[in-house]
Amino acid sequence: MDNQTEDSANSKLNAQMFGKLVVIAVMMFGFGYLLVPIYKQICEITGVNILTSQEMKVKPIDNSQVDKSRTITVEFDANTQGPFRFRPTVNSMQVHPGEMAQIVYEVVNTQARSVEAQAIPSYAPQQAAAHFKKVECFCFQQQTLEASQAKQMPVVFYLDPALPKDVKTITLSYTFFEIAGREKKAELKEPAVAG
Repeated sequence: MDNQTEDSANSKLNAQMFGKLVVIAVMMFGFGYLLVPIYKQICEITGVNILTSQEMKVKPIDNSQVDKSRTITVEFDANTQGPFRFRPTVNSMQVHPGEMAQIVYEVVNTQARSVEAQAIPSYAPQQAAAHFKKVECFCFQQQTLEASQAKQMPVVFYLDPALPKDVKTITLSYTFFEIAGREKKAELKEPAVAG
């Protein structure tokens, strides 16, 4: 009788532990699922790595005059979180405020599968973000890279002449990261086939 009571108690404890583990697993999945929207909200609030609808709208140049009296060094940086090789074609360039400029970033999908990705920009110093005007950018939308595909992606920009005079160097940095791809979504939808 003692063994049966002990087995019954162990079974009950095992069932409770299993229930707790299921709840923890569901909470972890939920946290992971909500991480990207939470990250975007935090970035919007703090102004870091921000990709807003304002940035996606192309505005005409307010002052079409190029300020040749000032030269700003724009440095380019690239970071990846995923199966990519990602880099700018040049490390820096000299531009005058009001002058249109173009930089090209290269990305290579190193996987043997299709990948969907997004680039998030950030600026240093942070005050330069309001004066860095992108006319065309691969960061405006998600990018689909086929297996082993290499792609060149341009960024066309100008610096607002209202850029503070003490800013002599601006760093434009992109983090390119994988998001849920088409193949992953298709795998989730397709039922398993018994062999």
